[in-house]
Amino acid sequence: MGTVHKLLTEKGKAGAIAAGTVERDIIETAARYMQDEESGLGFVYSGWTQCALPHRRLKDDEPWTVASERVRLVVQPGLRPIGDDGQLESVGVPFGAHARLILLFLQTEALRTGSREVELGGSLRQWMARLGIQPGGSAFRSVKEQAERISRCRLSFHISGAGRTSALVNQSVVDKALFIEESDDYRQGRLSLEIAKLSEGYFEQLKKHPVPLEEAAIKSLANNSAAMDAYIWLAYRLHSLKGDTLVTWKALKAQFGTNYKELYHFKSKWPKALDLALAVYPDAKVEVGEIGVLLKPSRPPVAPRLLTIRQG
Repeated sequence: MGTVHKLLTEKGKAGAIAAGTVERDIIETAARYMQDEESGLGFVYSGWTQCALPHRRLKDDEPWTVASERVRLVVQPGLRPIGDDGQLESVGVPFGAHARLILLFLQTEALRTGSREVELGGSLRQWMARLGIQPGGSAFRSVKEQAERISRCRLSFHISGAGRTSALVNQSVVDKALFIEESDDYRQGRLSLEIAKLSEGYFEQLKKHPVPLEEAAIKSLANNSAAMDAYIWLAYRLHSLKGDTLVTWKALKAQFGTNYKELYHFKSKWPKALDLALAVYPDAKVEVGEIGVLLKPSRPPVAPRLLTIRQG
């Protein structure tokens, strides 16, 4: 159990904040996680644990590429028709926390049901509630935008290792678009589709390489895409380690800090996202040092026995 979790257990939330040894938002994140008793599971394709979407909006016609040691992700922005003359415009690649939550929802539901067809529910309120997002004007617009971007983009995961290279190349995430109809009352806005359908290639890779996550952890980080990425990465890496592993700041910047121009900027800012991720992963054993981040073999966030029970 991490320092913040021990502090909360011994002193409670108010006492932990009063102690002043841990930043307040780290305490609040850990407290939200520890108070969540639903014990739901989420799943993502393993490629997303090593490469992620951008955190901020790019130019609409700008592709996105990011690479870790073994994986390179390329996302091409999609196109949509405008007017009646057949012209097309770019809609941009998906970005930010809402894009990640939408993808998590789609992947989790597909694996839970064993079908690449995912029921979305009859109303935007119901769908957003399942994603852990409270309905509201700006949230409605953001989800609508990210849903369309996910629906239209094409992505490639290039994975290398053990002397060979494999790829999930030029795939759509979904075969059916997740467009949301406008409504005078956003709270009653309805999805134009009752069912979204993951593309066959994407669904096959998801079934072969799923990574289980705690839904409580994702909900606690729902407004912080950088912390979500760090948590998903740790959930994948820590339990599979054979021994202590140092990941240098240079390697971490390549994976998580492409939006930082200089290494020292990333080195001073990203540890906060890591601390938030650790706040929802009590069993994680991680040390931050001058050279990089030392990862130590740790229990996975979802115990294998719980995963077996849930899948059974």
